[in-house]
Amino acid sequence: MPTPSSGRGRRPSGVRHHGRPTPTRRGAPSRDEQVRETRIEVTFLPGLGDVLADEVTAVLHPRRPAAPVAGRDDALAVAISNPLAHTRRLTTAVAVFLVLHFDVPRPKSLTSGDHLARIVEAMYSSLRVAGSSTFRFEAAGSDSSVFARLASELNAATGLKYDEKDGELVVRVRRGPARGEADPGWDVLVRVGNRPLSARPWRAADYPGAANATIAAAMTRIAGVVPEDRVVNLMCGSGTLLIERLLAGPAAAAVGIDDAPDAIAAATENLAAASLARKAQLITADIRDPQLEGGYDLLLADPPWGTLHGSHATNAELHADLLRAAHRLAAPGARLVVLTHEIKVMDRCLRETDQWTTREVTRVFAKGHHPRIYVLDRA
Repeated sequence: MPTPSSGRGRRPSGVRHHGRPTPTRRGAPSRDEQVRETRIEVTFLPGLGDVLADEVTAVLHPRRPAAPVAGRDDALAVAISNPLAHTRRLTTAVAVFLVLHFDVPRPKSLTSGDHLARIVEAMYSSLRVAGSSTFRFEAAGSDSSVFARLASELNAATGLKYDEKDGELVVRVRRGPARGEADPGWDVLVRVGNRPLSARPWRAADYPGAANATIAAAMTRIAGVVPEDRVVNLMCGSGTLLIERLLAGPAAAAVGIDDAPDAIAAATENLAAASLARKAQLITADIRDPQLEGGYDLLLADPPWGTLHGSHATNAELHADLLRAAHRLAAPGARLVVLTHEIKVMDRCLRETDQWTTREVTRVFAKGHHPRIYVLDRA
């Protein structure tokens, strides 16, 4: 697997060993140059932009707040001065990209020495965070002769093999932002790491219908991480909500409950992969079982919604049962955070109960689905 020091073959002009550009400036750096900032773009599931912006501030400490990318509803632009590897700590992001802008009229110009050197350096920066052996383009016309030449140049400079379908290191090429009558130029974005952040390393068991991990992390941040909380994940499935909560911070107790033995087995495997096996208890039981002990401060749930588990016809009863069971298991002042695709069903169930009050609702857009996150307070 190529590393930052293992590139082979010809390097573009202006690049020395390890793919670093040859310095051209002399003299003492200015105050602005002493704090070198790196432009990045952080993508997210639409609807979670505010949650991600708060996390970016808390984790990366940028000098200026993250700002929406023009023309996009799924990306934030931010400049950071801390190590690029710190971006791997973001839990509500889908992916992080290094951003390079080029004042050139067409992608063909990107193969010139100075421009190519900047792209190579960005690729090496990504490799330092997580190694890759292949790369690919995400760009209009990526099958053209222009991109074939660019792929050849990048292969020669980095040693990475070009794999147009399954390449690990992603290089995006797009038109730059509009700037009045001036030519907008072109942007090149290099993804940090060989996998998106949303692909969790702890997911050893790929259980059907498992919650999206970035949504689960957002639920945790919305609910608040309180070390004194006793936490329960109702209908826990493979444990995504429980794991993301424990990775965010300690809890006084953490329990996952599901009536399906295969779900409990998957959750057991994932907890072990996340090194959390000793911090959580899993119980095979129906959440309606009156013998279950309660007193939980934070309750998390991702009820099935009929595609892989359950059915739309029974989901009204399931959501009503969930609210009743959660109320019985909740401590006074507890909060319940529910991710559901059954919006009309959930809204009707909440109107028909006086056990929970709605604090806030967040709509998320994920691969053609529009689930909502409900934060409820025990009445």
